[in-house]
Parts: sequence; C-alpha cells; structure tokens
Amino acid sequence: MSDARAGNGTGSEVLVGLMSGTSADGISAAAVRFDGGSAASPNATLLAYHEQPYASAQRDRLLRALDGASLAKLARLDFELGAWLADAALAVIGVAGLVPRGVRAIASHGHTIWHEAPLATWQIGQSAVVAERTGIDVISDFRVRDVAAGGQGAPLVAIADRLLFGADGAWRALQNVGGIANVSVVPPRGIDAPVVAFDTGPGVAIIDGVVRALAPGLAYDVDGALARRGTAIESVVADSLSEAYFASPPPKSTGRELFNRAYIARFIERCRAASARATSEDVVATAVAFTARSIADAYRRFITAPIADVVVSGGGARNPALVDALTAALAPLPVRMFDSVFFNGDAKEAVAFAFLGRLFLERRAANVAAATGARGPRVLGKLTPA
Repeated sequence: MSDARAGNGTGSEVLVGLMSGTSADGISAAAVRFDGGSAASPNATLLAYHEQPYASAQRDRLLRALDGASLAKLARLDFELGAWLADAALAVIGVAGLVPRGVRAIASHGHTIWHEAPLATWQIGQSAVVAERTGIDVISDFRVRDVAAGGQGAPLVAIADRLLFGADGAWRALQNVGGIANVSVVPPRGIDAPVVAFDTGPGVAIIDGVVRALAPGLAYDVDGALARRGTAIESVVADSLSEAYFASPPPKSTGRELFNRAYIARFIERCRAASARATSEDVVATAVAFTARSIADAYRRFITAPIADVVVSGGGARNPALVDALTAALAPLPVRMFDSVFFNGDAKEAVAFAFLGRLFLERRAANVAAATGARGPRVLGKLTPA
C-alpha cells in the first residue's frame, strides 16, 4: 500500500475511514482511494490523514460513559459524537483536496462504550448525524454482525492486515497498541494459511489512566518521560499478569469493561502497597512493563507461526519507553515501527475501516471467522444513505 497521492483512475473510488479508539485521545480520519485490484490483492492508496484530538471535556465524557452514565447522557453523547465524526470526515476530505460528492462513502467505527462479546457490543457516534452533516453515505456498526454470529467482534482489522500489510515470503505480526492492544499474525502474501488475531490485553489504557490519575494536567506520558524516571515494581507486574484474561485462549477480545477506571485505581493501590516508597514515576514504569510483558506473554502462549518481524502501530508506538520495553520483551524478534514500513501508523486503523467499508459496498465478508470465533464469514456494517 502506498502513501502517495493518486489521480482519478477508471473504476476508482474514495472512501473515508473514521476511528475513535479506546484510548479516547481523538478521532483518526483517513481518505483512501481504491483502484481495481483483485480480491486477494486490493489496490489502496492513502490520500490524506487527519487527527482530531478530543478536548479534555470530550475525553472525560467518553471515558465516563463506561461508569454508569444515564441513558439521557448516552443518547446525547451518541448524537454529539456523530457531529464530531462528521467534522473529522469533512476535514480529511479537505486535506485530500476533494469535495464531499467525490467520496463514495464514510466508514465509521464510532466509539466503543460497551463490549461484552459474544453477548453484546455497542459503538456510538450516530451515523444519521454524520450522513446529514456530510451528505455522504455512511457505513457503521461493523462489529455487531460478527457478535450476532457468535463471534468476538474483534479484532476486525485482521482482513486488512492480511491483504494490505502482509510481507513477501515471510510471516508478520502486526501489533496495534491503542487503548487496547491487538495482534494479527498474517501469512506471506499469496500463501493460503489461517490468520491468528486477538486482543492481547491493555495497550495504553492502563498507562494513560495512571498518568491522568497521578500527574494532573497530562493526558498521557509525553515521550515516555515519566516511565524513564521510574523503576517498575516487578511483584505488581507479575501479579497483574495473573488476570484470567491473559490465560484465556483465542478467539478473545477485551476492552475498558475490564481495564477500566476501577482497575486502574486498584493497579495504583497495588503499587503503593508493594512499595511504600514508590513514586508516581515508578507506578507509570510499572504500567509500561506490565503492558509490554502482557503482549509478549500472549505471543509465547498463543502464536506458533514463524514470525519474521513485528510491526507496531497505534498510540503506544509514540511512547519510546513502551517501545523499548516491548522490544526487550519480544526479543529476539525484530520490532519495527509501522511508519518505517508503510505510512503514518496513526492512520492504520482508519485505513482498515475504510477497507471494511469497501468490502461492505462489494457485499464481501469482512470478518476472519477463525480469528473472531463467528459461525462463518459475514458482511459487516449497516448503511445510512446520504
């Protein structure tokens, strides 16, 4: 996949992908052109990427949606988020030098406020509001059909990881470290072999939560500076890795239903109890070590493919302390940044959902049933016409 701009080609169409991740740091918007290609080898070009950060009040409302917000507040937030998503879509369309009528559809993941697969999953960000404000068809609610078919509804980016980001002649692990971390292990291009994909556990959710609790005014550990000044408390790391989720085999998924504010508060308490002299920096360093070790532990437990490299994307890839800890935990596997192989890694999931939108328009299955545990391949998404 290229990050170069492309002109209009015969049969080409542009989709916008929108992603609001569990880290609640903002909306990622990608304008992607699809030009022919085949089902096994699609041609996709990133035209533009736009990141729309959440204001602190917006972020707080999204995070508190998991803490028992009233139905009235949730309903209003659903519509307000729809307006924020529409703004992000129009912004990236402008950055790409396009106009709304030149965009085939918007593929919006929305924001997950509850995920309890295979019982239920709920993403807000009202698609009708996006359609009204942009005048563009909107495809949304990608996860619910997989869950309705008995699947985990996650990770859904596995099909994009396989078809867009695989390697020639080698197995590759694509490790996303957003609020929640997930991995797709994909075979070499052209090889018909199963994809292994699942949520490994927390990404930056615990790290960011600890920072917000202990360093008021900071939304995250900028450049990993706090973690660099601290020392991880090994007993807390080991205790945290005993959480039942980590031993559960794939298919599996998780979210802030487990790694929520209450979990973060308990994590901080365990650090204080384990070391009366623990500083805030030590607690952040412990969260970093725990996150990196949980990812590496998942590889050792559940991945048997001969991986040649690990390509890391998501907000966690911007934290040097976490990248260093992950590199050490995964050694001797080589760890590479998505940016150095493809394009801006922050755009990856938005691009993936644009691809899922394209699959919906073609009425092609988008879930990897072996990874999600669904009863079979399913067309994912719902259409809200402009």
